[in-house]
Amino acid sequence: MAALTLFWLPTTYAQDYQLKPFYTDGRSVFPDGTWRDGDLWRDCCLRHDYDYWKGGTEAERKASDQALKQCVTKLGEDTVAELMLAGVRAGGSPYFPTSYRWGYGWPLGRGYKALTEDEQQQVKALSQQLPFILLSD
Repeated sequence: MAALTLFWLPTTYAQDYQLKPFYTDGRSVFPDGTWRDGDLWRDCCLRHDYDYWKGGTEAERKASDQALKQCVTKLGEDTVAELMLAGVRAGGSPYFPTSYRWGYGWPLGRGYKALTEDEQQQVKALSQQLPFILLSD
């Protein structure tokens, strides 16, 4: 008997969904720094996680991924920056049911699209509660 695997990719998204409060685990499945400096690129990752939490368009995701790479490169970690970029590009799709996907603050199914006015208000309201400075928007 052949096994049948079904993949479900949500195609609709209810606009009244609520954004979950921001959370981060640093660089998800990647260390936050080197053995010598365990938090070396953590600030770069926090900003990236914030972007991934709120989601948005595909172009915004690409810009966020590039900003992560640039931030880590400025720390003198070119190879690490390239590895991070490859990892987030491969594993950050909004269609993956992971805790680190693009738009992870929203229920699965939002995909790539600009934030609506209501969604922007939710981001703004929840961002005011953040204990660290991430916001340059």
